Amino acid sequence: MVDDLPHILVVDDDRRIRNLLQAYLMENGFRISVAASAAEARERMRIMSFDLVVLDIMMPGETGLSFTEWLRAEGNPVPVLMLSALAEASDRIAGLETGSDDYLAKPFEPRELLLRIRGLLKRQEQPGRGLPEVGFGPFTFHLQRGELRKGAELIRLTTRERELLRILAASANSTVARGDLAPEGSEEGARSVDVQINRLRQKIEDDPSNPVFLQTVRGAGYVLHVD
Repeated sequence: MVDDLPHILVVDDDRRIRNLLQAYLMENGFRISVAASAAEARERMRIMSFDLVVLDIMMPGETGLSFTEWLRAEGNPVPVLMLSALAEASDRIAGLETGSDDYLAKPFEPRELLLRIRGLLKRQEQPGRGLPEVGFGPFTFHLQRGELRKGAELIRLTTRERELLRILAASANSTVARGDLAPEGSEEGARSVDVQINRLRQKIEDDPSNPVFLQTVRGAGYVLHVD
């Protein structure tokens, strides 16, 4: 049934790109809604739920970066894949730091976009499903719900932080290779993982520069030490 297909919101001020993405993604098994601006995207999200947002950065008025910051401030965990003609590493890092889950520079190969989307949706479904909680220090993380708490306090996570923590918690006390944490098909996988790991440490470590729970295994990857 069409209603069972993953529902993606494409946000881009360029009508040609919106139409091309809509046609291509529908051909590949997705349900698509489109918006020409951040304001229109807000209206779409007010009345519909989405499994993923494909978001242009450079739009008139509110940018994709600002829109993503708003989403995360509202506690909306929907995965965000940013598209931008800005291809410098600093631009990609800025996109990830606002709370996006992946970043793809224009022009891009449609097949790569498809791989990125499928990778994000797969991570939403698989890591840690059905597993119990893990505890580390004052924190508990429920793998299935993706909830991190410090005592009774709920700690807000971005979608990417949540999925990283799920993967690490599912292999607690064992090293997880950096490549296994990178977005599927990502050319900047290692760098984007490092950025997200550092952001996660800011939320769970007293001294992020000297981590106790989420440690680097030099030359191998990362390990989450749990009780």
